[in-house]
Amino acid sequence: MSAVANPATVAECLRVGAGFSQGDRNWIAEQFATLDARLASFHADATELEVSVKDREARGQKVTLECWIAGRQKIVTTSAEEDLHAALNDVRDDLRRRLNDAKTRQEPRHNKHLRDVPQPQIEADEADDSAPRVDAETA
Repeated sequence: MSAVANPATVAECLRVGAGFSQGDRNWIAEQFATLDARLASFHADATELEVSVKDREARGQKVTLECWIAGRQKIVTTSAEEDLHAALNDVRDDLRRRLNDAKTRQEPRHNKHLRDVPQPQIEADEADDSAPRVDAETA
């Protein structure tokens, strides 16, 4: 697989939605920085992330992280954690897991059938052990 010329990063692809201000963006990007390694295999211009929160700082707040990558289905992760920091970490970790799952589903499985099929036992060798051996020179 060839390297991506302009790899996606959280800092480049993140938008803040409802419930967050532009001032929160840098703090959230720092929280999501561990996603950079996972996003690096996608083009930055074909990747978007949007984080939003409903009822911020209230009981029952809901944090949503949406990810759009060209050629793939949209991935949406949510968290109902009461602590905003914990909720952001929750949606980040869930997105990382879903990206890994999606990549695993799309990887070629050229040799899967070879790995799954047990090697056959050679019964002829076992049968030959009981019969006396005859060398080509002596026969």
